[in-house]
Amino acid sequence: MAATKIGVDLALLILVLPSTLASAQTRPNPAGDRITITRRKITLLRTGETARNFPERRKAVVIYPVISGLRNQAILRRVRAILRFANIFGSTLDEYRENAWLEEFDYRVNYNQHYILDLTFTETGSAAYPDTHHQHFTIDLRRGSVVKARDVFLADRLDELASLVNEKLQQELKDSTPEILKGGDISASDLRDLHEALRFGVENLNDFEVSNDRLVFLYDAGFPHVIQALEPDGRYGFTYKELKPYLKADGLLWQFVD
Repeated sequence: MAATKIGVDLALLILVLPSTLASAQTRPNPAGDRITITRRKITLLRTGETARNFPERRKAVVIYPVISGLRNQAILRRVRAILRFANIFGSTLDEYRENAWLEEFDYRVNYNQHYILDLTFTETGSAAYPDTHHQHFTIDLRRGSVVKARDVFLADRLDELASLVNEKLQQELKDSTPEILKGGDISASDLRDLHEALRFGVENLNDFEVSNDRLVFLYDAGFPHVIQALEPDGRYGFTYKELKPYLKADGLLWQFVD
């Protein structure tokens, strides 16, 4: 679905429907190493043909972060551009209102300090079957940019790091096999084929969740809806001590190394 201009999204946020503005989740910090996030709740009201065809889906709830509090206005604009509504899942508020799929849109703040903003967005909806999608962002608040693996890890050790994470993925697949087969929903040969296709590569290193004491690499197996219950958890954590040999000394994550 095509994205509309920023102004349309902002107008919808303010005017389309009743909204409540909750208190800020994060207070402004004098050091300027974090942002202020205010939760805005919007109820999308569907009308016309959409409401007639799907009367049980006349409403959808959207909870979205309103970003403020950075001293550097240029960087603040960059962060807002990254988190522009249409950039999250590729749909504008107006498109969500006109399409009956969406039921709920929300987000979680995983981390917001030390110049790192880590957010996970979730959308839940239903067409032929219920479905949930996640979109994750780790943002450098010093530059107003999405953090990539090459920004924080040594380029010549990315292959080795990916192999280290892949070992945890493969161990999870091995450990989960007996319980999955016990359920009787899939044959051993079919499960083996599914698992053999799963590898954590260098391209997967860009998606990671930050905390003070560890970093968690995220992996989406991408199984079809009918077998999503068989997917691996897709969360592989490492302490910064374990990651130290792979981290750039001038990168954003080096601050967590003892």
